[in-house]
Amino acid sequence: MKPKMLKRLTMVMVAGLVILANTFTATAGDVKEDWMYDEIVDVNFVISKATTPMAEDVMIIDSRPYKAKFAKGHIPGAVSISFSEFDKKTDLLPKDKTTLLIFYCQGLKCKLSHKSAKKAKALGFTNVKVFAKGFPEWMKQKGAYASISVEQVARQIAANNTLIVDARPLKPMYEKGHVPTAMSIPFSQFDTLRGKLPRELATPIIFYCGGLKCKLSHKSAAKAIVMGYKNVSVFAKGYPEWKKQFGGSAAVAVKQGEVEGSIDLERFKTIMADNPDSIMLIDARDADEFAKGHFKTALNIPVENLESKIKDLPSDKPVVFVCSTGARSGEAYYMVKDVRETLEAYYVEAEIDFKKDGSYKIKKN
Repeated sequence: MKPKMLKRLTMVMVAGLVILANTFTATAGDVKEDWMYDEIVDVNFVISKATTPMAEDVMIIDSRPYKAKFAKGHIPGAVSISFSEFDKKTDLLPKDKTTLLIFYCQGLKCKLSHKSAKKAKALGFTNVKVFAKGFPEWMKQKGAYASISVEQVARQIAANNTLIVDARPLKPMYEKGHVPTAMSIPFSQFDTLRGKLPRELATPIIFYCGGLKCKLSHKSAAKAIVMGYKNVSVFAKGYPEWKKQFGGSAAVAVKQGEVEGSIDLERFKTIMADNPDSIMLIDARDADEFAKGHFKTALNIPVENLESKIKDLPSDKPVVFVCSTGARSGEAYYMVKDVRETLEAYYVEAEIDFKKDGSYKIKKN
């Protein structure tokens, strides 16, 4: 890496990776409103505390609503304790009352962080601050990026307009399991493989790695920003959170079969034996056939009733269609692809003999 590039990279790693030397408190603006909490800090103070992993004596708390704001973007390392749910989630606060708590919300007109800070102080916490300019100010900083939730990652995958990048080593981590559609660009090989990134600098890119203690995704995001990418975010909880929410590696390791749209038969058998909940299994047979025997995790949607339900099929895990011969499941697959081309869907191209007790035999066509 050239010296100028390295220098710029160092300057932009502000989200949890750079520790600034000077920390100080400051007023939120020219006028300090009466409703404001009395200890206000500026963005430089927050940057100096937003480390990866977060120090044990620091907690940054997002007081905004989870779904409407936090899930879509927050300061890396921040914990969601919305003001509306503060009293219900005090168990998330640290036991040590001397821990530095930094509350923030949506800017100078937002009261949520100030109200939360006052509640924390009333609970006996002795080192409570408010970052009054909040998340909008964070995102104004050169090189800053947001962290996003697992739900937001799933939404962007479904929208099919985002590049997902796994910053962990290819072997064994990525190959054992990764977020659906994710591309492997290990941080250790970033400079070599960066040509795999899209030419369009406005393309949304999400980096992830092994969880809140892993720096690889943050370092990769910083390098991408240096390259000029303008819509970079980090899924800081990473693959462990994806696995927790949507299933294990089988959920991301569906393998294409020999016939277009079919799932590899041996892979399907393994999934059904080890991790059946990792896929959305839909039985395309008639209801009377389904009643006589079916996969235990299957949902019955006869193929003639499928069209109106296609828009509601989940996008957070692969959808696999089954029937007794592969004919109706294949029809269901192509019907889905005509309506939702980007949905990850497959069908089982095989004869399946279902038993009443839930057992079954699969024979390759």
